[in-house]
Amino acid sequence: MIYREVGEFKTSYRADRQTFPIALDRYAYYTLLAVAFGVVPFLLNDYWVKAIVLPFLIYSIAALGLNILTGYCGQVSLGSGGFMAVGAYSCYKFMTGFDVYLPGEAGEWVRYALPPINVFFSVLLGGVTTALVGILFGLPSLRIKGFYLAVATLAAQFFLVWLFNKWEWAFNYSASGQITAPERAVFGINVTGPSTAPWATYLFCLVFAVLLAILARNLTRGHLGRSWMAIRDMDIAAEIIGVNPLKAKLTAFGISSFYIGIAGALLFAVYLGAVEVGEVYGIQKSFLVLFMVIIGGLGSLAGSFLGAAFIWILPIVIRAIPAAFGLDLVPATTEHLSQIVIGVLIVFFLIVEPHGLARLWSTAKGKLRTWPFPYAGT
Repeated sequence: MIYREVGEFKTSYRADRQTFPIALDRYAYYTLLAVAFGVVPFLLNDYWVKAIVLPFLIYSIAALGLNILTGYCGQVSLGSGGFMAVGAYSCYKFMTGFDVYLPGEAGEWVRYALPPINVFFSVLLGGVTTALVGILFGLPSLRIKGFYLAVATLAAQFFLVWLFNKWEWAFNYSASGQITAPERAVFGINVTGPSTAPWATYLFCLVFAVLLAILARNLTRGHLGRSWMAIRDMDIAAEIIGVNPLKAKLTAFGISSFYIGIAGALLFAVYLGAVEVGEVYGIQKSFLVLFMVIIGGLGSLAGSFLGAAFIWILPIVIRAIPAAFGLDLVPATTEHLSQIVIGVLIVFFLIVEPHGLARLWSTAKGKLRTWPFPYAGT
């Protein structure tokens, strides 16, 4: 009986439009943040960070970005893996430094050496670079949509992977074609490299996840988010009532790519440490992020986190259940089982509940608000 609007008196429009109108939701949110920042870092070990927590946070950021584009703006994208690669390679160049050529007074090109940048700002600049690339590849959305736009973004995926395979400057002319994250610190604490502490990498990624989630929440509730949803629901009607489709679609592509680029940079610099574009950022990565959004729920920020948690933790659960009963399954079998289960669940959610886990969570909260009077809201 405590999960109610009863007693929730609002005396201003700002209070009425707050993200968590029910006090219990606000208390739960603040408690979750306090536990995540103040308690969890002391409980984590290297296995939990590398196997579960870091991938969950990083893929949640990528799912947030794709959800902004596909869930809120209705623009289908299959190029998430390529955009993550842009973020990773851009972050690598900013972390290691590179030469910039600018025109001089006499018209000649003058070489300036850009020094290595702090890893926090390198990740942000990797996201900004990806946003510019995303806007470039988002230009076809002004003319095409649906299946044809999906094919265009798929072409971007293959082009970007090919580019970072062939463009030797991007990986500093390494013979192996790989990029390796150098050791970098924030406030004197290493967050990249082989000697990082689990709690440091966790907090570094958590800060990005929380800040980007708050930013996405405010964007989707504001004027820009409403223009995205108008384009998603009916672009012709949105244009008639004054929504600029050029601005709406390109901002969606830019902001979505910014999120995905940051996720790609964190995946490279903090989680993996060394990547090769074809193996890490291939087409399978694009589908993985898309599955997270579909299962979590299109047009739901909470669904991005639920989908990322579900998709990443599912193989771990599948491996743990047979072991609990004394069965020893080879890794290939568990991988095949997880793919089968994920495929079945995608079909299930598309048919039964297109809004995914987020709608199930919302339905459960709605029933809790009227319990024990199930017909109170009708």
